Amino acid sequence: MYMLANTIGVLFNILDWLIIGRVIISWVQPNPSNQMLRQLIKFTYQVTEPILAPIRRILPTSNIGIDFSPIVAIFALSIIRSFLIRIIV
Repeated sequence: MYMLANTIGVLFNILDWLIIGRVIISWVQPNPSNQMLRQLIKFTYQVTEPILAPIRRILPTSNIGIDFSPIVAIFALSIIRSFLIRIIV
């Protein structure tokens, strides 16, 4: 059971880092001419968009122009991670 809990923890940590990476990518706007970098960015967006899109639909960002969905997503993932680990252990 602890191995499963550890695996869940690692997967949620990876999701957290991918969301943080997406935020950094949106700030930096890297040069898309590098094929490997383009694939990494595409992968990051493909993994994080299903998490962030529903939050963006709920949170209105048009008035202030700041996307708070990554913060909400990381907070929600933390709660879900804790809940799943408590159920398992």
